[in-house]
Amino acid sequence: MVRLLFITDFTESFAYALLRGIIRYSNETGQWVVCRMPPAYKRSLGLAGVIKWAKKWGADVVIGQFEKSDPVEQFRRNGIVAFAQDYKAKFDNIPNITGDYIETGRMAANLYLHKGFRNFAFFGYQDVCWSDERCAGFRRRIEEAGLGDHFYVYDKQIIDNLWYYEAEDLKKWLLSLPKPVAVMACDDNQGNALIEACNSAGVKIPSELSIIGVDNDEVICTLSNPTLSSIMVDIEQGGYETAQMAVRMIQDPSFKGSDITLQPKRIVHRVSTSAYATTDKDVLTALQFIRQNLNKKITVSDVLEQVPLSRRLLEVRFKKVLGESIYQYISKQRIGRFSELLLETNDAIQEIAYNMGEDDAKSICRRFKELKGCTPSEWRSQKNAN
Repeated sequence: MVRLLFITDFTESFAYALLRGIIRYSNETGQWVVCRMPPAYKRSLGLAGVIKWAKKWGADVVIGQFEKSDPVEQFRRNGIVAFAQDYKAKFDNIPNITGDYIETGRMAANLYLHKGFRNFAFFGYQDVCWSDERCAGFRRRIEEAGLGDHFYVYDKQIIDNLWYYEAEDLKKWLLSLPKPVAVMACDDNQGNALIEACNSAGVKIPSELSIIGVDNDEVICTLSNPTLSSIMVDIEQGGYETAQMAVRMIQDPSFKGSDITLQPKRIVHRVSTSAYATTDKDVLTALQFIRQNLNKKITVSDVLEQVPLSRRLLEVRFKKVLGESIYQYISKQRIGRFSELLLETNDAIQEIAYNMGEDDAKSICRRFKELKGCTPSEWRSQKNAN
């Protein structure tokens, strides 16, 4: 039996998702006992007090939100395996439960670039590693698209004050942004705060400002008004891998362990990112029709039936907004939907293709490989293994 002391903020879904992964591992290998300690208790005891308490309780493993100044190596010296949940900074002397933050930022940027946005902003915390890296990935992809001069950042909030922000300063920043603007919030908490600030400042979501968060905390995302889109991260798998590594470190004291890297899985679309960056009503009609019919095999002719324009004129206006032809856009969006279904279901690849109206499964598999660089089965295996 493994005894785990978990020091984190249990008001957020992240901790419970991590615990689900740990429980899944324990159900397969042997029961774990978990003690949940709030960070405030750690601050009152000090790290020495936490270690003393952990030894008395008989802890084998500790996972916690630690300050960089905490002498976390003392856990191992007292026979306790320790993991740092990314909080403000990463550690060199114990494994970190971290994430592919750069890729998460790039995923958000790609969504907005496909929607035709030309102004971008990031809303994060001050001097926090995971917020900084998500911003870096988001900015880097925007710069690659040649739009680096249209990028804005607001990172004045200190993470210690998780539920507080300077409302007036944030409103001023929101009102100063060129519209329409696409904003990535460093997490769902900040995304929710931003939506509240927009509502207070009279900034319309999603027509003037589009927002996406990270972690897909369903309570936060669905209680936001409008609802908040978010990038789903495979936190549960990270919990499973943490438990797996912890057991190995317990059994072999010479094994130092390595970082557990949580992977972004997909975007969960809600109202906050439902708009496209254009005032062209005919292009909007075309985009909305495509979005609503991704599970069907539609053609450019089907799109043309929705608007009172010639193919040439719609193509010119569509490309001006999206930077690609209608056919290219449909094909990429269909592959994107195909990718989602590969992860959302356990259905055979051929069955998913047929359900999307593809009579020739080989055709969509070929297009998938051209776009993703690997076959659908390889991609599914890679993502499920992460």
